[in-house]
Amino acid sequence: MDNVLDPLDQFTFDAERATGVASIPHPFWVYNRPVDIDGLRKFQHHLGQGLLSRRIEPSPLPFGRHRWVSADGPSDIEIVATPRPREELDSWLEEQAHTPIDPEHGPGWHLAVQPFTDGGAAVSLVISHCLADGIGLFTAIAHAVEGHDAAISWPAAQSRRRWQAMREDARQAVRDVPALGRGAVAAVRLARRARREASGVASSARPLRLPADADESLTPCVATAFVNADEWDARAHALGGTSNVLLAGLAAHLAQQRGRVTADGSVLMKLLVNERVAGDTRANAISSPTVTVGPASATTDLREMRAAVKQALTSHQELRDDERAVMSFVPLLGLLPKRLVRIFDNTVVSSSMGAVEPAVIRPDGTDADLFGARVSYQMVSKALMDSMGGVLYLLSATAQRRVCVTVTAYQPGHANSNEALRQDLSNALKEFSLTGAHIGAPPNECQ
Repeated sequence: MDNVLDPLDQFTFDAERATGVASIPHPFWVYNRPVDIDGLRKFQHHLGQGLLSRRIEPSPLPFGRHRWVSADGPSDIEIVATPRPREELDSWLEEQAHTPIDPEHGPGWHLAVQPFTDGGAAVSLVISHCLADGIGLFTAIAHAVEGHDAAISWPAAQSRRRWQAMREDARQAVRDVPALGRGAVAAVRLARRARREASGVASSARPLRLPADADESLTPCVATAFVNADEWDARAHALGGTSNVLLAGLAAHLAQQRGRVTADGSVLMKLLVNERVAGDTRANAISSPTVTVGPASATTDLREMRAAVKQALTSHQELRDDERAVMSFVPLLGLLPKRLVRIFDNTVVSSSMGAVEPAVIRPDGTDADLFGARVSYQMVSKALMDSMGGVLYLLSATAQRRVCVTVTAYQPGHANSNEALRQDLSNALKEFSLTGAHIGAPPNECQ
C-alpha cells in the first residue's frame, strides 16, 4: 500500500506545525451506569488497528512528501479514580481536550473514563485531525465496536535509511512535477473565479503574522446542546430548508450576533463536505466549498440560504479537479516565507455529520445513554488567534433521535467564556424556535 500522504493530509500536518494550532476531533459518550471496562479495552484494542494504527514520518527533504508509518500503540486507557458530579462533565471534557497527542511522535489519540458521583460515567476520545476527520473517525469507531480490524499494514518507523529516504522522496518529487504545471493553471482559473465572485463582497483576506515571541495561550470556548431530532427536522422543513441548511442558518445567525460578518453584512461560510469512499485511507477526505449568505432572514426563512448552499455545492463539483490540482503545491509551502501565507478571517465553518452508525454509540459494547462530538483546539496563541480573526465552528451529529450541536468559538474583543457561549447558543436556538439541553444537565433533560 502506498504510504505517501495525500496532499490535503500533508497540508493539515504542515499547517499545524507552522501555526501551532492543533485541531482535535472529540467524540464523547455518557452512561447512566458504570462503564464496562473490559468491553472498553476490547474497543481500544480494535481501535488501534487500521487508520488509527499509524503516525506521520516527515520527509528528510524540505519539499518532500511525508509518509505514514506504524505507530507504537495508543496510550493506556485513563480511568479517573475520583468521581465527579455530572455537572462537571463539560469541564472534564475541556481537560481531556488538552491531553498531549502528537501525530508525528505519538500517541495520536487518547481514551479516558470519568465516573460520576450519581453512578454514571463518561467516556472521552481525543484524536489529532492529522490522523482522521470526523467521518473517518466514526467509521473507525464503528469497526472497532464490531471487532473488525482493517487489513492495513503500515511500514515500520525509520525503516528507510536516510539516503534511501532522500532518494525515494526526490523521485516522488520528480513524479509530482507534471502536477505542478496543472496546479499552476488551475490556480489561475480559481483566482479569476474568486475575484469575480468577490465583487461586491468585502474581502477579509490578510497576511497571517505568526507571533515572534512567546505569547499567552487561550482555549477557544466550546458549548454543546442536544435537540430532539424530530423537532430539528420539522423546524428545518417549516423554514424551507434541510437539516444541513438549518445548521448553516444557525451558524450564520451566531456569526451575525458575534460580529463575524463582512462589511456588507454577509457571512462567509465553509461547508465541510464528506468525500470518503470505500477503502479510503486518507486522514482528511473532505472538501470545503465556501458560500456567501445573508443571515438576516435565517430564523424565519431558509429558502434563500438553501438555494445559495445548493449553488455553492454545484459549483464546487465543477471545481473539484482544479482544487485537487492546486494541492500539488502543498509540499512547496514549507519553502515559502510565512509572511506569504494568507488566510480569510471572518469565515464560519458549518459541518453536518448526519446520522451516525448505531455501532458508534457502543464503545463498551452496549448503548451509551448520550453521544456527542466536539471540536477543540490545543495550545492556541492569543496573538495568533487574534491575527486569524478568531474562529466560529459549528458541528452537528445525530444519534438516538437527538441532534448534537457543538459550537467552538473565539471572537477578539468579545466576551469569551464557555458560559457566555452556552447562553449565545441557547438564545440562538430559541430564535429558531428550538429547545436544547446542555451537557451536564440531568439525564431526563437530554431526552
